[in-house]
Amino acid sequence: MNLTPKQLRIVQLIRECRLTNGYSPTIQELAEATGVSKVTAFEHVGALVRKGVLTREAHKARSLSIVEDAPLPDEAAPLQFPLVGRIAAGMPIEKCAQDDMLDLENLVGPRLGSNAGTFALRVEGDSMQDEGILDGDYVLVERRNTARDGERVVALLPDGETTLKTIFREANGQIRLQPANDAYEPIIVNDCQIQGVVTAVLRSYR
Repeated sequence: MNLTPKQLRIVQLIRECRLTNGYSPTIQELAEATGVSKVTAFEHVGALVRKGVLTREAHKARSLSIVEDAPLPDEAAPLQFPLVGRIAAGMPIEKCAQDDMLDLENLVGPRLGSNAGTFALRVEGDSMQDEGILDGDYVLVERRNTARDGERVVALLPDGETTLKTIFREANGQIRLQPANDAYEPIIVNDCQIQGVVTAVLRSYR
């Protein structure tokens, strides 16, 4: 995917905003964050739409979204994944937005390969400890907006908080986000946004 540095930064900003807040930035916010005019930001967004990286709904604010499975350069670097923040594995917390990379070569050594569309989060809390996901671990998350029952997901709750839990759909239509620690109660919601599905857990003992 041939993106200019500004275009890549716009994609990163959209991804981080959607993960953190559940919605996309406006064109004006993108312009201010990248130090360009609103017209230039609009042109960059148009180019990204034409390249098949972004989609948007006409005449609707904050409708920009990243095309699922779009091969983004910063997500496909060998042994490196964008580290977009921390995720609660206890009670939901406000997920911080940060722009960093998780370098697996330095963390674990052996080559694990790369997976376009995968990002990393650092776990905070112990509610998933019975599934071997501990406080301070890193989880690799495949960027998806759907998940099957029993998968461990990064979920954006209606109140804007994010959490890491196992998802189940109840017969009454509600969603149960199940912890893996008896000290915590399940989170029951009528709806939530799936931000991704956990594919790997990494732990460093150094």
